[in-house]
Amino acid sequence: MSPRPTASLVVATYNWPEALAAVLASVRRQTVLPAEVVIADDGSGEATRRVVEGAARDLPCPLVHVWHPDEGFKLAQIRNKAVARARGAYVLQLDGDMVLHPGFVADHLAAAAPGFFVGGSRALLDAEASRRVLEGGPLPGPLSPGVRNRLNALRLPAVGAALSPIVPARDLMRVRGGNVAFWREDFVAVNGYDEAFVGWGREDTDLVARLHRRGLRRRWFKLRGIAFHLHHREASRAALGRNDELLKEALASGRDRCERGVDQWLGAA
Repeated sequence: MSPRPTASLVVATYNWPEALAAVLASVRRQTVLPAEVVIADDGSGEATRRVVEGAARDLPCPLVHVWHPDEGFKLAQIRNKAVARARGAYVLQLDGDMVLHPGFVADHLAAAAPGFFVGGSRALLDAEASRRVLEGGPLPGPLSPGVRNRLNALRLPAVGAALSPIVPARDLMRVRGGNVAFWREDFVAVNGYDEAFVGWGREDTDLVARLHRRGLRRRWFKLRGIAFHLHHREASRAALGRNDELLKEALASGRDRCERGVDQWLGAA
């Protein structure tokens, strides 16, 4: 059996310290810890800084806080900065509103393989179930009240691993950045996220398309890597029209590398 790769868990956040605290609490409960946690902070305020500092004192792995000033929705840029600081060979990327099943990291590392990336799923919680989790209650299961898509909360890792080589991973363009994993060297090879994408939407689709053109394949990853998405108001979609146009141009270009990406941050730390 190949040894597990060193893993960096990169968590994106913006001004929701209560959710970030719940995510970091779920990291403490992992059966297999990441080598480090890197917070990709898109300009949060003092309350988030206090959560990170508090977690750093008792988290059983190193915690790195990568922050830049709030200049609008620059998720692509802050994720590039965070991955540039990451030291793990394998990156598990997470949104700061995704609370982890204790087997999340172990499942991802068991599925890591050269030539592949992973697009995971989300188990969506309603407002009441989210409130219970934020108040420190136990994580729900697939049959718990308030779980909106129960299959995504069902964890059967042995079954998932057995099916993975034979079930094709479809809907490549539907991969979302809230639960993905990739080799850091593959991310760097395509120059990470295209920082031309500002505002909500499509930066993750563009990245996946370039990984695919580079020869990477998506691994089927159901029944493993369970993460619970906390209910919240949707982010503004005001930039979506512009980002759709950027994506259309990028797909038509056939490129596998963006112009303004992670390379500008490598070696900066």
